[in-house]
Amino acid sequence: MTNARSPDLPSAPPPARPASDVSPWVGLAGLAGLFAWIAICRNWPAIADAFGIPGPRARLDGPYAAVTAMLFSTLPMVSVSLLVDKVHLRPSTGIDWTLARSLAETRRVSLVKLAGLWATWAILAGIYALGRWYWDGQYLFAMGVLKAAAIPLFVLSVPYVLWLDRYMVNPRDHAWHFGAMLLGREAHDFEEVKRHWRAWIIKGFFGAFMISILPPGFEAAVNADFSGILGDPAMLGMVLIGMLFLVDVQIGTVGYLVTFRPLDAHIRSGNPYLAGWIAALMCYPPFVFAFMGSGLLGYEFGTPGQGDANWTFWLQGQPLLLWLWAGVLVFLTGVYAWATFAFGLRFSNLTYRGVLTNGPYRFTRHPAYLSKNAFWWLSTLPFMVTNASATDAVRNVICLLAVNAIYYWRARTEEEHLWHEDAKYRAYHAWMSDHGLITAPLVRIKRRLGVRVRGFDSVPQPAE
Repeated sequence: MTNARSPDLPSAPPPARPASDVSPWVGLAGLAGLFAWIAICRNWPAIADAFGIPGPRARLDGPYAAVTAMLFSTLPMVSVSLLVDKVHLRPSTGIDWTLARSLAETRRVSLVKLAGLWATWAILAGIYALGRWYWDGQYLFAMGVLKAAAIPLFVLSVPYVLWLDRYMVNPRDHAWHFGAMLLGREAHDFEEVKRHWRAWIIKGFFGAFMISILPPGFEAAVNADFSGILGDPAMLGMVLIGMLFLVDVQIGTVGYLVTFRPLDAHIRSGNPYLAGWIAALMCYPPFVFAFMGSGLLGYEFGTPGQGDANWTFWLQGQPLLLWLWAGVLVFLTGVYAWATFAFGLRFSNLTYRGVLTNGPYRFTRHPAYLSKNAFWWLSTLPFMVTNASATDAVRNVICLLAVNAIYYWRARTEEEHLWHEDAKYRAYHAWMSDHGLITAPLVRIKRRLGVRVRGFDSVPQPAE
C-alpha cells in the first residue's frame, strides 16, 4: 500500500514592505547639497581669488553661512520631490490642480485663514518674549533669524494663501478654523483648532531650538583639519561624529521649516497624546536640564567629565581599541543621521507627515532612538568612574537605563499616534514585526517569553 501524496502547492509570497512616502533620493539630494556648500565654505579663499570676488579671504564659518546651508539642502530636496517623485500630484496634499477656482470664490476663506495664521505667529512671538531663555545663549541667534524672517513671512503669506486656496479640495483647513474662531463670523470646529495649535507649537518650539544649534556644528565642520588627525582615532572619530550630527541638525531644521502642502510635507497632525508630549519635551531645553547633565537623571557623576568623549580617556594608550571604538561610534552616529535625512523634507518630532518605510526604517521602527541610546552607553561608559565610587557607578547605570526608558516611552507614544492615523503604518508595523532585521527577532523573543506583543487592540482616547 502506498501513501497518497498531495501535490506541492506553491506557498504564498510574503507580504511586501509597504511603499515609503519618501523616496531615498530626496534625503540623498539634500545631503549632497549640504556637503557641496561645506566644500564651498572650506575653499572660499581659493574660490574668491579664482573669480575675483571682493571681500575677505577667509573660510565661511559664521552663523549665517550655517543658515545658508539649509538653502543648499532644501533646493535639491524640493527638486527631487517635485520633478522625480511628483509629490505635488498626490491626493495626500489635499490639492486638486484641476480646480483652479476664481479668486473671488476663495478670497473670503483665504482672508479668514490669513487672520488665523497672523494671530498664530503673533502669539508665538509673545511666547518667545515671555520665555526669557529664548533671549540668552544659543537662542539669541535663533531669535535674530526669526526676527529677520518675520516681515518677509508676513508679506509672502498673502500671495501664497490666495494662490493655494484656489486649488485646495477643502481650503477650510486647521488655520481657517482658528481664524474663524477668532473672528466669530463662521462656524468652526474646535477639534480643528486644537490640531492647528498642536502643529504650530511643534514648529515654534523645535524650530527655534534647531536653528539655535546650527552654528557650532557648522563652524567645526568647515574648519576641521583632517590632514592633522588621520592618524589619531580619537580625534578623527570625534570630528566625523560631529559632522554626522551636523547632518542631523541641518536636515532636521529644514524639516521643521519647510512644511508646504504642494510638497506633501505639511504636518497632517501633531501627536494628540499628552504622554507623547511629556516624553519628547523631557529631552529638550529647557526641560532637559532638570533631567540630564547634573540633573535628576545625570549619568556621568564621577566620570572623567568629557561627556561623549569619555571613551577617549579610558582607552588612551590602546590604539587598536581606540580605532575599533571610534568605528563603532561613527557607525552609530551615521545610523542616527541616516534616520533623519531619510525623511527628506518631512522630519519633525511629534508629527504625522506620511509613513517612512525605507532607509534604516527597514531594519527597525526606531533606528534613531536605538542608535542614539547605544551611542550614549559606548561613548560615556557611565559605569567607569575616576573616584572609585561604586555608588556613583551603579547610580550612573540606573540613570542611563532610565533615560533609555524615556526614549522607549517616546517610541511607544509615536507608534500610538501613527497607528491611529494611517493604515499604511499599521501594515508597516505588522511587516516589521515579521520581517524587520532587528525588530522581528525582538518580537519573537517576546512571544517566547510570553510577553504580550503590542497589537493596539483598543483605541485609547487622546489625553488633552
